[in-house]
Amino acid sequence: MVANRTRRLSARNISVVVLVLVVIYALVGFLGLPWWLERALPERLEQHLGWQAQIEEIRVNPFAMSIEVLNLDAEDGNGEQVAAFDRLYANLGIWRLVTGIVALENIELEETYIRLDLLEDYSVNFARDWQANNPPSGDSTTDESAAGEPVRLYFDRVRVSGGELLFRDFSQQGQEEFRVTPLDLALNDLATWPREEADSNYYLLAAVGSQTIEWEGDLSISPLYSKGFIKLGGVTHTTLQHFLKPFLPYELRNGSVALSSEYELQSADRLFLSTSNGKLTVENLDLGLMDDGDEMLTTDNIRVDDIRFGLNSRELATGTVRIDGVALSLHRGPDGMINLLEPFQSGDDEEPAEESADSDMPLRWSVAGVELDNSSVNWRDEQVQAGADLSLTDLALQVDRLSHQLEEPVNYKAEASLGDGGRLVFNGQATIAPFTLDAGITASDIALAQFGPYVREAANLDVRNGRLSVDGNLDLDQQQDPLTGTFSGTGEVVSLDLRLGDSDESLIGWQNLRLEPVEYNVAPARLEIGTITLAGPMVNVIREEDGVHNLERIVRSTSAQEADGEASAGSDQPSAEESEPEFIFRIGQLMLEEGVISYADRTLDPTFSTRFDQLRGSVTGLSNIAPQQGKVTIQGRVGEVASMTLDGSVGTLGKEDTSELKLTMENLSLPMLSPYFGRYLGYGVDSGKLNLDLDYSFTGTSIDAGNSVIMDRLELGEPVPSDDAVSAPVKLGLALLRDRNGVIDIDLPISGDLESPDFSIGQVVMNAFVNLVAKAATSPFSMLGSIVDMAGLSGEDLGSISFEPGRVELAEGESAKLEALGKALNDRPALVLNIRGAVSPEADSSGLRQKRLFDQLGIAEADPASTRIARLEQAYASSDYLASVEEFRSDAAGSDGEISQSEWAQALVERLVTDIDLPPEALGNLASARGTWLRQQMLEKYEVPDSQLFLLDPVRDASADENGKVTVGFELDAR
Repeated sequence: MVANRTRRLSARNISVVVLVLVVIYALVGFLGLPWWLERALPERLEQHLGWQAQIEEIRVNPFAMSIEVLNLDAEDGNGEQVAAFDRLYANLGIWRLVTGIVALENIELEETYIRLDLLEDYSVNFARDWQANNPPSGDSTTDESAAGEPVRLYFDRVRVSGGELLFRDFSQQGQEEFRVTPLDLALNDLATWPREEADSNYYLLAAVGSQTIEWEGDLSISPLYSKGFIKLGGVTHTTLQHFLKPFLPYELRNGSVALSSEYELQSADRLFLSTSNGKLTVENLDLGLMDDGDEMLTTDNIRVDDIRFGLNSRELATGTVRIDGVALSLHRGPDGMINLLEPFQSGDDEEPAEESADSDMPLRWSVAGVELDNSSVNWRDEQVQAGADLSLTDLALQVDRLSHQLEEPVNYKAEASLGDGGRLVFNGQATIAPFTLDAGITASDIALAQFGPYVREAANLDVRNGRLSVDGNLDLDQQQDPLTGTFSGTGEVVSLDLRLGDSDESLIGWQNLRLEPVEYNVAPARLEIGTITLAGPMVNVIREEDGVHNLERIVRSTSAQEADGEASAGSDQPSAEESEPEFIFRIGQLMLEEGVISYADRTLDPTFSTRFDQLRGSVTGLSNIAPQQGKVTIQGRVGEVASMTLDGSVGTLGKEDTSELKLTMENLSLPMLSPYFGRYLGYGVDSGKLNLDLDYSFTGTSIDAGNSVIMDRLELGEPVPSDDAVSAPVKLGLALLRDRNGVIDIDLPISGDLESPDFSIGQVVMNAFVNLVAKAATSPFSMLGSIVDMAGLSGEDLGSISFEPGRVELAEGESAKLEALGKALNDRPALVLNIRGAVSPEADSSGLRQKRLFDQLGIAEADPASTRIARLEQAYASSDYLASVEEFRSDAAGSDGEISQSEWAQALVERLVTDIDLPPEALGNLASARGTWLRQQMLEKYEVPDSQLFLLDPVRDASADENGKVTVGFELDAR
């Protein structure tokens, strides 16, 4: 009984003790521990982090082994909120403590706020605050003794809901912040030690505005292993720009990125990472230069599927890369800088980073293909003076599989339209290293006007019209230096219209130019064209008022070019004969159809203009490689009336070979040349035809030419005032050149150096003709003599005739002159012979007195000398002279005492005629008689028409030669 009672008391006492202990445990757990934690936790945060924290309430359930913290708010040392939450709940799995495992069965965190700052030194604010409030003690023994096997932690269920993370980045210039909300996390069955039975699984959802992160999968802490799926959605350009700014040389102005992938990660002896089924999408990308408002690159959409990566195998592979709606704007400024390359030109070149040891194994990569659609490229070039704008639209590109095996051939196809007209198509195969290219090229209806600014940069030409088409194949190969390759195909340019940059007049053009076939070799440079067919070519040549031809203004002349020319001229360069040209070309034949050349000379008033049309023919065998002898055959029309033929041979171009060309023109209308006649001869042309037969021989730059000119029935028109006109009687000169049929047939040979700046074929020929006319006009008898070519006579001989003194009787041999003169006048009906009788006062007076003396003494011209002397001596003896005949003879004989019969007769005549007086009209009558006699001789004996003979007023001051013969001059004129 007592024992039972004792047992009852003991059980009751134990119960009481237990109850007391439970009550104490409950009081401590429900009241004491929360009270202590509410004070200790803020103190610990301030002590170790320097934070000022406030906690509204902490609840502890010692029986459920749970804790609940409500409304924590912490501020860092700067007074900025750094962490906060509305509710934290956690409970401890008591049964796992028995096995040495700290197990948290349930952790719930609601409405959490965390501010994470990335500082300038790339540390974070949490680490900064911890290091600032927990300096190292310098005693490592405690740490070493405390070191041991880590505590096993187990998280059965972790939930974070409604969280917010404020991320602020101070590592770059300027502050950027990102607010991640909501932040939801679910984590199940996570352990910090190896387990074979199961892995934990997790799910994370976070958002920064419209940007989301989804992450789910399995996770093991020790060893680290994770396998799952991650997805980044709607990552905006501002976020990308911030994090890529140190690596991206451009400004990202718009765009969003979505990335998803399956992955597997583990870390045991070494890190292992692989991804699969990756997808990348970029929407509305917009890239531009910093501090530049112009767009450079925009895209509608970029998609990459089936992305696979193996860190350990160093393999990267993707599916087809599909790019849609690319708009690339390239701009070259006046300084030659291209906007796309500008960021790489602004700084110093950086040394390339050394590769890590892991790069010993090369990365193997492959891309299933690239597809580009609905794209465009715009090119703006301000380095050319006029500015160039080119664009490619409807750009599409397809490339087959690419890989790290750069020697493998890759198939491709590209096509695009040019913004201002034309279509391009490329397709073929290429390898990257070594570089090879096999391209089929088709270009159709390319509008050449869009390339006008580049043409104007090289030449003073404006491309108004013209379309290019090319069809062929290009092969390039750079397996060995230099790059080799060939192009073979055909080319065509239609409706070309080229004009000088400052003119609205067409300069060069054609209806159609076709080259077929074309073979071009890159190294050595060689061009071979089978046939060039040129249909409807037009060239408009104009000599401007300043004397410069418009064709000369095509090539821009700069001081730099002139300096280069002088430098090259002074250097020791091998001659064309010593070395082969760097560029070789051959043209099988050039076919010309319905060509037109217009020429106008505006230095003349009125302007001279003519037209060569209906030009057709061929040029065959042109080359700059010897030996080569080409052939030229071209026919056409001049001035819509005359016919033209050009035939000959062409030597090797660029060499000293001889080329011989013959140009023939027939029935060219001379009035067309009236402006030239007016300037250089002072008369227009009223009528006439011109035939030309020009033989030209070219050897290098030397020319040797014969110009046969035939003018039929040339009739001058009205006088034309001109400062350049020759000062000579032009009509007389032309009349002297005409034959009896009204034809002028002359040969004007010329020679010279084509490189001489003062040499011009047309000017030389014209000057030669004008000089010939002037010579004929100023020395008419000289010209007449050369044409008549009378034996034994010169042209100057025909200009005068000699008479016996005092008589109307020609001197010996002078009648031949009248015969030649008569023939010349008969052959040239336009000539007029002016006959002017003349006497010499001394010679003719003496002659007239002698004649009268002979008449008085009855001496005839036929009498012998002895008879004459006898009668003269008798007359002397009958006179009242003091000296006798013998004394006078002795005086006339002189000191030697000898005198011939003729000398004695002449001495007697000279003494006797002093006594004879002449009537005043004697000399005048003699002059008139001579003129009349000459006219009569020409009219009757030599049958010169009366219309070509004119008597002029006689003169009395003619000269006499040393033999006393009196010279009477002729004058030629033209009707």
